[in-house]
Amino acid sequence: MMLSTPMHRDLPTAATGLLPGWSARLELAYARHGERTIPVHRRHFGPLRVQKHFHPEPSGGVCHQIIVHPPGGIAGGDALAFAIALEPGAHALLTSPGAAKWYRAHGRAASQTLNARLAEGAVLEWLPQETILFDGSDTSLHNHFELAGDARLVYSDVVCLGRPAAGERFATGQWRQDSRIVRDGRLIWAEPLRLAGSDPLLTSRIGLAGHSVVGTLLFAGPKLPAELTALCRELVADGLLAISQLPELWVARFLGDSAEAAHSAFRQLWRLIRPEAVGLDAVAPRIWNT
Repeated sequence: MMLSTPMHRDLPTAATGLLPGWSARLELAYARHGERTIPVHRRHFGPLRVQKHFHPEPSGGVCHQIIVHPPGGIAGGDALAFAIALEPGAHALLTSPGAAKWYRAHGRAASQTLNARLAEGAVLEWLPQETILFDGSDTSLHNHFELAGDARLVYSDVVCLGRPAAGERFATGQWRQDSRIVRDGRLIWAEPLRLAGSDPLLTSRIGLAGHSVVGTLLFAGPKLPAELTALCRELVADGLLAISQLPELWVARFLGDSAEAAHSAFRQLWRLIRPEAVGLDAVAPRIWNT
């Protein structure tokens, strides 16, 4: 369904200065109609698609969609860009069908840019599968969220450095990531990261201590009850797990050697906090069960 809405006429910029390679852009907008959120705008360029939307939750109000990158992997010089807008009161949960694989760069960097704009009362749950950085990849990831009023964001990010199961470590290459959250024009979260395959932080005890999987689960919204955070801290994970309640953000961190372990920990946390964070019991996307 395609409707003209004020917000998607002014979708956030998805990318600038696209690199030589296989570029792709996906624009999505969601609006609340009655008790349901529905897609009201979809435009794609290049190999990025979104599958049919579902309303699998008992409330019937949350729109679930799966974003697909048909090539399955990102090569040097490729550039992916997402522009997402949620109208007032809209609630969308977006995920992906599998890992995003970033291949050896061969002298050309690759990038992904996510720009999302949430109007008052909107909720976005951005819960993709893991990102795998192959040895020799040169990857730049940019995530920018603009929240208005009481909009809420649940954001998950799991990154695998190399492929240890195949005997491959992230020994060469570059990982650059910049994540920012702005509420009503005020910066509330900024996390720049620059890590080379030769960086001592990969093995240092004050860095990744030799681990190959790092993850962040973040909720931007009202402060969660202290007893709920305490309950979350009792979760036993196959890796290191830490949780912090900041003034405007609740943040969980994972450090280990398994993407499955990271997802398991984060999805258990998501099930615990979702009723308080967005007012609904957790209903996992169907693709997580396949």
